[in-house]
Amino acid sequence: MKELEKILKGLANKRRLAIIRLLLKSKEATVADIAEQIKLSFKSTSKHLAILHQLDILDRRQENLNMYYRLSDSLPEIVCLLSRVISNSRE
Repeated sequence: MKELEKILKGLANKRRLAIIRLLLKSKEATVADIAEQIKLSFKSTSKHLAILHQLDILDRRQENLNMYYRLSDSLPEIVCLLSRVISNSRE
């Protein structure tokens, strides 16, 4: 139950939901690309990405100076369910 609470708290932010929605569509993106798409600074976007990564919602890989993020292959079940809702939402 405690793990579920952490995940739900992590998802209770419109910017983090926007990141998940973006990655559902584009599969993988750099921090800069994500920041541009969600209209947020690089630094703030990095903080949101770190939270999602700590919750095992995102995986990341570094290529040269760029950090690439994608949805984890082992998403928590609740995130899989919510991703269907997120991908169908308009905002």
